[in-house]
Amino acid sequence: MNLALYIEALRTQLLAAADAGGAESRATIERLVPGLDAAVRVVLLEALSSAADEITREIAPGSVEIRLRGSDPDFVVNVPAFEHADETITSTAGRPTVIHAADSDAGTSRLNLRLPEGLKARIEEAARREGLSLNAWLVRSAAAALENMPQATSASSRSGRQKFTGWVQ
Repeated sequence: MNLALYIEALRTQLLAAADAGGAESRATIERLVPGLDAAVRVVLLEALSSAADEITREIAPGSVEIRLRGSDPDFVVNVPAFEHADETITSTAGRPTVIHAADSDAGTSRLNLRLPEGLKARIEEAARREGLSLNAWLVRSAAAALENMPQATSASSRSGRQKFTGWVQ
């Protein structure tokens, strides 16, 4: 991203505004504009960094990073590849959680969820502490819960026999 284009547009707008004030105003702005270049660049980089952080919280487990190449930023978007392999993310307890490729093939779906107010407040606080959106926190938590759930035996895998283990007296 070429910040020079935006800085030049700001410079042009400042000079146009100064023209309305007369020659003295224009001369003052012309003296100030060169010093504003660095300040404007820093403010733009801070705004872009904040935007990248906000987007990252919303698209978790993906992320958006800003990298400087010279004096201009480049965006790097990291999107988990769910199509070919299972994706491992870190759950809130620090244990790896696997979101299976089959779970995400159809995209996303909307769900209306009714929670008691107290539970909702606790979930919002937990998401805030982790720097995640409420949705991202709930997705991770649901995936972690399913990962930790014992696998049920399907009807097709039962052979009709029962197996017992242990000690008998």
